[in-house]
Amino acid sequence: MRVVLNSLHDEVASRLRERIFAGELAPGGFLDEPALCAEMGISRTPLREALKVLTAEGLLRHEPRRGCFVAEITERDLDEIFPVIALLEGRCAFEAATHASDAELAALAHLHDKLERAARARRINEYYAVNFAIHEAIITLADNRWLAQVIGDLRKILKLARLQQLHAPGRLEQSLSEHLAVFAALKARDAEGAEAAMRTHLTRQRVALRELARQQKSRLSA
Repeated sequence: MRVVLNSLHDEVASRLRERIFAGELAPGGFLDEPALCAEMGISRTPLREALKVLTAEGLLRHEPRRGCFVAEITERDLDEIFPVIALLEGRCAFEAATHASDAELAALAHLHDKLERAARARRINEYYAVNFAIHEAIITLADNRWLAQVIGDLRKILKLARLQQLHAPGRLEQSLSEHLAVFAALKARDAEGAEAAMRTHLTRQRVALRELARQQKSRLSA
């Protein structure tokens, strides 16, 4: 019976996580537990277990005597998270340069070809998808489950912000150049160079996001 319960609350957590990432459950929004139970056809127990999981992941915040709310990501949160994830993914690039086989680097080359085609055609949604696949591939090549776990947790938080840094002027071309620099270091087995290039790539993402936020604020105040 316990196995069934665990499986159910994991499924409920997954469904709620997807709705949060899709924006169906908006940042700051209150989670109406009775309504969710009725909608999902479940009892309070698996729902509450799922809410605990999502709260531990940072996707929800729990307020005593009030309930759960979808977490909101602030500019300060982004300022604090990006340096950390830059360090972690930089280390992944370092370890990938050390561990990756020639065949694995050839597969990564194929992804970078797709990235270049998407950038030239300015297909931003496709670029985002390939960009994500490249980051995931480098994390996998690092073969360090602790790095992968912590990065995965931080990425969930960043996903809440629905970041669109490629819409900043010139950012698409800059991002492609940064990716190619990381890949060049990986091919050269330059672990320190790959680490530095990846950290630069993620640091510049934050710079682009900050500039977008500044532009949006300027437009609203005009």
